[in-house]
Amino acid sequence: MIFEDLPTTPTSEELIDKAFSRAARSGRSKQGREAQESMTQTATNILSDNLQNVVTSWPDFDDVDPFYRELADAIVDASDYGVDAGGVDALRQSLSEVTWASRQTRQIGEDAMGKMRKADEDLARKHRKQAFARMADVVEDVSENLLLINEARNDLRDLPEINPDEPAIVVAGYPNVGKSSFVNGITRARNETAEYPFTTKGIGVGHFERDRVRYQIVDTPGLLDRPPEERNEIESQAVSALEHLADCVLVLLDASMNCGYPIDVQLELRDAIAEQFGDAPVITVCNKSDLSTDVEADHYMSVETGENVESVVDAAVEAIDWEQELPFER
Repeated sequence: MIFEDLPTTPTSEELIDKAFSRAARSGRSKQGREAQESMTQTATNILSDNLQNVVTSWPDFDDVDPFYRELADAIVDASDYGVDAGGVDALRQSLSEVTWASRQTRQIGEDAMGKMRKADEDLARKHRKQAFARMADVVEDVSENLLLINEARNDLRDLPEINPDEPAIVVAGYPNVGKSSFVNGITRARNETAEYPFTTKGIGVGHFERDRVRYQIVDTPGLLDRPPEERNEIESQAVSALEHLADCVLVLLDASMNCGYPIDVQLELRDAIAEQFGDAPVITVCNKSDLSTDVEADHYMSVETGENVESVVDAAVEAIDWEQELPFER
C-alpha cells in the first residue's frame, strides 16, 4: 500500500532543536571564524535536507491511482491547521510550503556563509546568530503544515491493504441484510477489518481465488448502507473512491424484512447504488431466501444455510470477466 511506509514527520521544534544542537557540537572542534562557518553549514544542511525529505517521502498525487487519491481526499482533514484547502489539496499545499521552507533555510545559510568569508570571528558569530534566528522563523512558519502532514500520514498509513490493480467486488445493502456474514463466509476477512475515519464500523476487506485470479471483496458498513442524501461530505467522497475500485457491486436485499427496513426502501437504495456505480455491473441478491423470496432479484441465496452462496460468487466473477495477464513469451 502506497502510504504504509511514510515516515513520521518531525515538528518544527524537533527540527530546530536537532539542527542547532548538532551545529553546536560541530563548532566545538574548530576555532574562530571556521567554527561559525561549520555551525552554520551544519544547521543549514540539517534543516534544508530534513524539510525536503518530508516532501519527497510522499508520492506524487498526479501519479497516484484515483482510488487512493479519492480516499486521501476523504480522509485528510485540514480544519485544525489553518490551511485553506481540504483533502489532497490541503496536503499538497502544506508540502509546497515545506518545500519553500527547505529552499529558504538553504538560501539563508548560504548567504550567511558568504558574508563570513570576509569577516573576523566576532562578525562571523553575528552573521551566524542572525542566520539561526531567520532559519528558526522560517521553520516555525511551517509548523502547522508539518503537523497536518504528519496527521495525514497517521490516518493514511493504517488503511487496510486494497490493491486497485486486482479485481474488486463491493458488497452493499442496508444493515443486517447479511453483508458481513457473506463476506466472512467466503474470505479470510475476519482478520482484515479496519476502521476508516469516515465509517462507524470499519470496512472489511477479504480475498478469494478463482482460476488463479485473486479477487478482493469489500464490505462497506457505514457507507453503502443508507441513501446518498444521508451521507456527509466525507462519506460521499469515500464512496467516490469506491467507484474507482469496484469491478462489480453486489447489493444484498432481505425480503423477509427481518433487517428492519421495508423492501421498497431497500430497492430504492439498490437503484441509487446502481446509478452511482454506473460503470460497474450491479447484481441484486436476495439473501435469507430460506425465510422469503418475495422480491425480484438476480440471485437468491441464504448465507445462514449456505444455499447458492457459491453461485453468487461465481456470478460476480463472471460479471467482472477479468482476464489474467499472461507472462511475456520470448
